[in-house]
Amino acid sequence: MLKIYNTLSGRKEEFRPKKGKTVNLFVCGITPYDFAHIGHARTYIVFDMIVKYFKEKGYDVFYLQNITDIDDKIIKRAKEKKVSVWKIARDFEKEYLKDMKTLKIDSVTKYARATDHIKEIISQVERLLKKGYAYQLKDGIYYDIKKFKNYGRLSRRTIIQAEDAVSRIDEAKEKRNKGDFCLWKLSKVGEPAWPSPWGDGRPGWHIEDTAITEKYFGPQYDIHGGAQDLIFPHHEAEIAQMEAISNKSPMVRYWIHSGFLTVKGRKMAKSRGNFITIKDFLKKYSPRLLRLLIIKNHYRSPIDYNEKIILQTKRELERIDEFITKVKNQKSKVKTTTQNLKISNFQTEFEKAMEDDFNTPKAIALIFNLVNKGNSLIAQNKLSPTEAKKILNFLKKVDKVFNFILWEKPKEKIPKRVIKLVKIREDFRKKGLWKMADKIRINLKKMGYWVTDTKEGPKIKKG
Repeated sequence: MLKIYNTLSGRKEEFRPKKGKTVNLFVCGITPYDFAHIGHARTYIVFDMIVKYFKEKGYDVFYLQNITDIDDKIIKRAKEKKVSVWKIARDFEKEYLKDMKTLKIDSVTKYARATDHIKEIISQVERLLKKGYAYQLKDGIYYDIKKFKNYGRLSRRTIIQAEDAVSRIDEAKEKRNKGDFCLWKLSKVGEPAWPSPWGDGRPGWHIEDTAITEKYFGPQYDIHGGAQDLIFPHHEAEIAQMEAISNKSPMVRYWIHSGFLTVKGRKMAKSRGNFITIKDFLKKYSPRLLRLLIIKNHYRSPIDYNEKIILQTKRELERIDEFITKVKNQKSKVKTTTQNLKISNFQTEFEKAMEDDFNTPKAIALIFNLVNKGNSLIAQNKLSPTEAKKILNFLKKVDKVFNFILWEKPKEKIPKRVIKLVKIREDFRKKGLWKMADKIRINLKKMGYWVTDTKEGPKIKKG
């Protein structure tokens, strides 16, 4: 039985969907005002893996993700670039979807733009006003958090604690409570606006999510996912909105939150110079490497991105690739399968790991255990063709969930400049000028290329 850690209860719970083998899952999407970064990649690779596991277990999954295509950040960026809001939003949405395709994140059923759901958003605001949970100020409609008795339950904060923890909260001076948030913003001159009963305006940050999920899933559904930094105030606000409207609790059965990704111990920020976009990462390394880096860590654990972990992950990928090549080329004439390697046991242990709150570190360790045992049998010429076939079938099954093991490597043309530098380096090595050779190797590494010295000569690999 699959157990999932539920942020709402603070414990692992048996997974029981609302309706049979159908799973409705919503994950908070991007605000397209800039290129997506590797923190985004972590969240979306995690949920891609989770959805693929559900599907392998026979669940029918509807994976819904929103796109916040109207927001203060988009408006600000448009003004800076002196282009339209829609150009910023659509261009960066397009780049985000390209990144997802490159990373083989292909499990999303529907991407839903906020601006395509204005009617549903206005409907929710109207109902919150009618029920007394919202009130009007001169700049828009606000939610009164003190009217919702369970506000703070997900993040385990009291109303006072919630008020003190300001995070992307609207700062109107006339608000009843410091933590009240805007549902509908009246637009300023030159800003995008839609007509509403309260004046032309646009949605607040939180209301689009519940309007979108109510349309596709109704007032209650199975899973809501996102990064841990969205627990408060964003997810707290979603609960307050939807449960106030529907009088049904809980809005979501299981809340799943992925851990933080830091860079050398610090949160990513452009001002610190450690902001790494997915595109920049992929200039140096393969998308497979990023998938393995994220999947080998438990989804709730923090990841600190640094050079050491990249090198280690690269070596791990190489070990897997080398093992698969050996298995495929295995020409042992052993007719009976050895008792030292029972693939059925590996399959059972893999499922046990995944059923325990998607324990991917344990599942990845299992793969390397298989690699070690398989290599030992190959070295002893004891791996039969039947067993080799079972190994490959097992890895194919695992890869339907993890999607980093058996990628076909596209033939990539090595730039002439890189080839020339490798030749110069080889000349330095032949002359014993090791410092000069190492300097070129470091420069090649910065360009995203690795050189391995073999008996047949230098081999060049990207990332």
